[in-house]
Amino acid sequence: MKELTLSEIWIYPVKSLGGIRLSSSKVMEKGLLYDRRFMLVDENGKFMTQRVYPKMALFKLSINDSTLIVQHHQDILTIPIIPPLNEPAVSVQIWENIVQAHEVNTTYSAWFTERLDIQCKLVFFPEEYERPVDPAYKVNDEHVSLADAYPFLIIGQSSLDDLNARLKEPVPMNRFRPNFVFTGGEPFEEDHWRNFQIGSNGFIAVKPCARCVLTTVNQDTAEKGAEPLKTLASYRTRNSKVYFGQNLVATHHTEVKVGDKITLG
Repeated sequence: MKELTLSEIWIYPVKSLGGIRLSSSKVMEKGLLYDRRFMLVDENGKFMTQRVYPKMALFKLSINDSTLIVQHHQDILTIPIIPPLNEPAVSVQIWENIVQAHEVNTTYSAWFTERLDIQCKLVFFPEEYERPVDPAYKVNDEHVSLADAYPFLIIGQSSLDDLNARLKEPVPMNRFRPNFVFTGGEPFEEDHWRNFQIGSNGFIAVKPCARCVLTTVNQDTAEKGAEPLKTLASYRTRNSKVYFGQNLVATHHTEVKVGDKITLG
């Protein structure tokens, strides 16, 4: 069997905006440190994503010390990565979940409103606030950040290579927004994992990841197409859902680094 190696680590501090590639990251219960702790919500408090607002792809993010930097074309907004909670908690909706979060600052909300041309607010979800993982898939009463449903997502580079071999135009991994990418192994072998370690940190694979139209948004141009979802659906559909990648929870909360070996069992 080929050696399995962690090749990429990604976080997405603001849900559905651009990702940040890291060389190492702290593993928290809710997900990697800083991953999807912020979110944009509409005037009804409902979460916003590229599924409905593909222009969200055009916001590019980076972190400098304790500051989150958001760039949209030539405009830049800087936000404390752990902002002060000056505003009262409000109820916001993410899928079927109603959680408590705080508007970060009305000035920040206005900045996003102007660039997306829709009334919205930037909210922050503190570490101690609750959002349980689906009880059907929990292991130890885990909680999750503002990610769709689970704290971590892993995809094998071989799985993407298999998909790209079937496409007229290959797509980059950023269409699938993983936290972890690994090299080695067979295409889609992560489908069959349960207990494994990345370096010294334990994880449990709890559920394959069902994919949606967000995968069809070009992360550089915000244009939507039919691929890669159309091709993926032709050979990765089960129970009317298209699967690509594996959702995880963590059993340890240490650190992961690019180059870490992955051991199964």
